[in-house]
Amino acid sequence: MTIDILHAFEHQPPPLDFVLPGLLAGTVGSLVSPGGAGKSMLAMELAILVTCGQDIAGITDGKKYPCGDVAFLAAEDPAVAIQQRLYALGKQIPDPDIRMHVAERLAIEPLLGKQPDIANPEWAAYIKAMAEGKRLMFLDTLRRFHSKEENDSGQMAEVLGRMEAITAATGCAIVFLHHSSKAAAMNGQGDQQQASRGSSVLVDNIRWQMFLAGMNAAEAKKFGVDEELKGYWVRDGVSKQNYGPPYGERWLRRGEGGVLVQGKLEAKPPAKKGGRNEA
Repeated sequence: MTIDILHAFEHQPPPLDFVLPGLLAGTVGSLVSPGGAGKSMLAMELAILVTCGQDIAGITDGKKYPCGDVAFLAAEDPAVAIQQRLYALGKQIPDPDIRMHVAERLAIEPLLGKQPDIANPEWAAYIKAMAEGKRLMFLDTLRRFHSKEENDSGQMAEVLGRMEAITAATGCAIVFLHHSSKAAAMNGQGDQQQASRGSSVLVDNIRWQMFLAGMNAAEAKKFGVDEELKGYWVRDGVSKQNYGPPYGERWLRRGEGGVLVQGKLEAKPPAKKGGRNEA
């Protein structure tokens, strides 16, 4: 459909419909982190947020977003691991009515071992069918949903194009979980746009990218966190967004069962030098 330019000049457009902070409905985004940082758990917490407004990770700062149905296609973990996460998350939702609401609106499909491939017409049709009537869909992880070469820009553009076709047809936003590159993780650059592993198309062709980055030694020292405890802390933020106001970073603390909750850290004052205060 061609846009009526004159009408657009003279009429206020409808407000942007955000699914999550900065993530526009009907677009493709990603959640990037090193392996084991907690992105699958965070994605489940975001899924719960969209179904009922329960913000376990505290990412919305109290702002309300429209709720809706969510699909979570889990191709990396066995069903028992998913059930462990849900059990841990259930402890964060004591209200039985809210639990029932989540259960009715969240569809989780374990696909480990089934080799889903979004470039395969049958799998593409299945993913599209799962997206119908949903507000948000997670693909965990990207590598499990294609058989292409991740460093090939043309092949990754094709994979993302398949996702965009689904979002355009259904209005469902798709967020794929993806690993950051080893170089980004080793150099403490997990919060950068180009931390995503593979072709730059995986960043350039999407509209939104959230990250999780583990606490490094310098940050642990800054906040007075013991070295052996820094693994309980991860930093969350949005490294790319094309729509909406900037999203501030925050620290999340890993709790029982791996649940990520918003934590509070305060930088230690610098040590005084000289005089009686000198160590």
